[in-house]
Amino acid sequence: MKKIGILTSGGDCSGMNATIRAAARTAISKNVEMIGYRKGYAGLMKNDFIPLDTMAVAGTMQRGGTFLQSARSAEFRTEDGRKKALDNLMHEGVEGLIVVGGDGSLTGALALDRMGFPVIGIPASIDNDIPFTDMSLGVDTALNNIIYAVDCIKDTASSHDRAFIVEVMGRGSGYLASTAAVATGAEFAIVPEVEFDLSEMCGQLRQRHQEGRNNAIILMAEGAGQAHELAAGIKDAIGFEVRVTVLGHYQRGGSPTVFDRLLGSRFGKRAVELLLSGTKGVMVGLSCHAMVTTLLESVIKGEKRPQDEILKMAEVLGI
Repeated sequence: MKKIGILTSGGDCSGMNATIRAAARTAISKNVEMIGYRKGYAGLMKNDFIPLDTMAVAGTMQRGGTFLQSARSAEFRTEDGRKKALDNLMHEGVEGLIVVGGDGSLTGALALDRMGFPVIGIPASIDNDIPFTDMSLGVDTALNNIIYAVDCIKDTASSHDRAFIVEVMGRGSGYLASTAAVATGAEFAIVPEVEFDLSEMCGQLRQRHQEGRNNAIILMAEGAGQAHELAAGIKDAIGFEVRVTVLGHYQRGGSPTVFDRLLGSRFGKRAVELLLSGTKGVMVGLSCHAMVTTLLESVIKGEKRPQDEILKMAEVLGI
């Protein structure tokens, strides 16, 4: 191969820039040209790309998000759209593509693979629900953002005898909520995977208040309900005043942690090496600290990464 493309698609996350940088530098070291498509598949449809030389990727690792930007493309989901994307790749002489993103992005990568184009996928999702990888890109930074915010909230909660419901991301996955609850010592984690008893929760919080505890923290995944509705339902039943903080997109940004910088660098380097070795149609993942590959088809068909272990730990710790 003489020319490789890369794009970041779907929800952004910290660590994507480290991935792009490592992929570009690895390609350059092998005398291979690298280009980056702007705004994911939307850029691929418009043939909107930039050369990724050493200057283009310099000083990007410490930045959150993705300097290539990200977007969704309805056109790419159509058969005609995918043919157009393939034509654009062939027109520019691109011989392989690296796709960084979540399940929707990897589904797009699989579609190109089925059309005979060499593709390597890299998992990037702060929900950490992509199968066949222990960790996805961006998860560690998002968790550290949440933990910092909850620690700050706990300070003000203890100053006013308040219970805070902190809503975090996670439509179908409670990984962020449950893991952050364990790491911050929260009283409850409300997640999509487990039904919760509202009356039991209120009883435990009321007992906590009667014992003289001066705060309570409830972590709630956005897919498990609405934090403001929960607050309205418990405000007169637990003794504490109730406040709500919705962290929203704050969780996605910020300078990536060391873990995400290294993980992104490992993912990007390995993806280029795989393409140059003739491997295609796989996702790079992390398993027991080692880089592994799994067929994209298996990733897309696989069940969402289960959260059983962290949920059991939360239960044992009284969360």
